[in-house]
Amino acid sequence: MTADVTLEASAIVKRFKKRLVLDGAEMVLSRGEVIGLVGENGAGKTSLLRICAGLLDPDGGSVHRRGRIGYCPQHPALFDLLTASEHLALFGRALGLGRTAALREGGAILGEFGFREHHTLAKALSGGSRQKLNLSLALLGNPDVLLLDEPYQGFDHGTYIDFWDHVDTWRERGTAVAVVTHMLTELWRVDRVVELMAPQPPGEPA
Repeated sequence: MTADVTLEASAIVKRFKKRLVLDGAEMVLSRGEVIGLVGENGAGKTSLLRICAGLLDPDGGSVHRRGRIGYCPQHPALFDLLTASEHLALFGRALGLGRTAALREGGAILGEFGFREHHTLAKALSGGSRQKLNLSLALLGNPDVLLLDEPYQGFDHGTYIDFWDHVDTWRERGTAVAVVTHMLTELWRVDRVVELMAPQPPGEPA
């Protein structure tokens, strides 16, 4: 890895039982770079991000990381009986942040997305609010690499536009960002597009 490269995934292969999901997938991220990860349904975008985040083991290939990873799954990974503030304290503790620091930093991040329901149980939040909390948890601790799997699901139009403005800020900060997106009209906001193709079944022409 060169000095600016923060994540490099090479020749990634992944199978779920007999189904081949990824076959030689590649992704490289450098400091201050934003890439758009695109591809048809079933192309393995989510699997690649989970492998890059260290949450899923590949069956082949390798991943090299430099710095801390922040991962935002497509479907919020929240605890229904915890409030937003309790999520911040819990995730902050895992990152080595004290409760006060986690609440201060996390509260500021949530505020940037217009989130004010700090003491509401996660199960009572709207879809958009759950996703704002989901994304804010990924941002906690100022990660070096952000892996975002359609992170704007449920956002209203204004928050969706704000999200892409935040992407510009993260880039300027030197954060490496990969965004899974189906919003092809927004690809002008990224530095580079990585397209995944679904592996061809054996015997079928490429």
